[in-house]
Amino acid sequence: MTLTFIIDILGTVAFTISGVLTAMRKGLDPFGILIIGFVTAVGGGTLRDVLIDANIAWMRDLTYLYVIIGSAVVAVVLRKKLSYVRRSLFLFDTIGIALYTVVGVEKGISAGFPPLICIALGTMSACFGGVLRDILCNEIPIIFRKEIYATACILGGIAYFLLLKTPLLVDWVVVISGAIVITVRLLAVTFNLSFPSIYNEDENVKL
Repeated sequence: MTLTFIIDILGTVAFTISGVLTAMRKGLDPFGILIIGFVTAVGGGTLRDVLIDANIAWMRDLTYLYVIIGSAVVAVVLRKKLSYVRRSLFLFDTIGIALYTVVGVEKGISAGFPPLICIALGTMSACFGGVLRDILCNEIPIIFRKEIYATACILGGIAYFLLLKTPLLVDWVVVISGAIVITVRLLAVTFNLSFPSIYNEDENVKL
């Protein structure tokens, strides 16, 4: 069992719970909850694997499906424990993008792509599942708002390649890169950091 596989599974758990929490907040039925959890968990990874012509992990290894179903059930059963849904959603979503960024970058490296493409693959892996989740739940995807989201993934990907030039072991590079994604996202939300809007208030009202 490799570190990449473990991270991929942890990311699947985090994104499944993120999708389930969003679906429950929207009042979907059990089938809808499972579908949103599934799409959130595998959406980004599926697109990445299709683009790099790799085997789609969840279609080859049923472990992913079992993990998704199990995570969805646990999230539903423990929904009262996750009473602060917005905070829980943010937490699991942030963990998910950190883990999937690293997995995407490593899969790009394994496929022989240059660093810039690897970073793009990591960002895509991290963000696309959330995009599908929000679209299906009739929300504007976070990546298209002013929030620091994809930028955190990009910075984590850049950090990964910079850290590879140091004497650090690859395992530490993975951990630190993921921690950078989480830290940037947490700081952005804590201090309300965001990109400036190109519209003024009057234009927003008209639109």
